[in-house]
Amino acid sequence: MSTLIKQQAYVATSSQRLVAIFAAATFGLALVFISGLASPEALHNAAHDWRHSHNFPCH
Repeated sequence: MSTLIKQQAYVATSSQRLVAIFAAATFGLALVFISGLASPEALHNAAHDWRHSHNFPCH
């Protein structure tokens, strides 16, 4: 006995793709600049090694 399952492939529209790309880029840039330009000492120390390992000046 066999069961046939019919599935449709999901195809994203170009506007959905652009929204996803924009959201990912915004989130990534926010992470870089928040950790890279953090001025409070706790945030600065938490991201210090990451900044130097990625050649991001911090002081």
